[in-house]
Amino acid sequence: MNAALEPTAGFDQPVEAAILARAQRGDMQAFAELYRGFGRACFQLALRLLGQRQAAEDLVQEVFLKMIDSIDKYRGDAPFGAWLKRMTVNACIDQLRRLRHRADGDPEALFAQTASGATDATPRLDAWTLLGHLPPRARAIVALHELEGYTHAELAQLFGQSESYSKSIVSRALKRLHALVEPNPSAATERVCASRN
Repeated sequence: MNAALEPTAGFDQPVEAAILARAQRGDMQAFAELYRGFGRACFQLALRLLGQRQAAEDLVQEVFLKMIDSIDKYRGDAPFGAWLKRMTVNACIDQLRRLRHRADGDPEALFAQTASGATDATPRLDAWTLLGHLPPRARAIVALHELEGYTHAELAQLFGQSESYSKSIVSRALKRLHALVEPNPSAATERVCASRN
């Protein structure tokens, strides 16, 4: 198989200057190459932030259509992948804002929305399942902070909130996820003590 046609994952891959130049002139074949290179990374990020496969698929289409319309504004100050990642994150945040049914500026209110959710007696302990137990906005903040490396200052700017808001959401979310993983702390302590003997 031709290496140029193999889809790769990640936003940090290099892009040939010729492909970008062709895309900036409106060459649809160049856009198809960019999609092959970055579509999977966009989808995976959108899925982590939105938590729903169909919403992530729709968002990727939206991002690439927006990229087609705005690629002439890309000047190369940052790597193309970083520019596209930022576009994807912003589209996810915009989607979360559109879907927001209740005011969730207060971290207490945000977590109260899902506080009464019942958990399975034998939950699967994978990241996707765990993140699914968080409200959408909290899931996005945690994924961006813990998985994508965004700082609290960057999150505050992206979400139009304070740094303390971001810190509070991450702290509460991690406590909630920890409680799902280890619902009975005394049992965990007993297992650790037993394993030492």
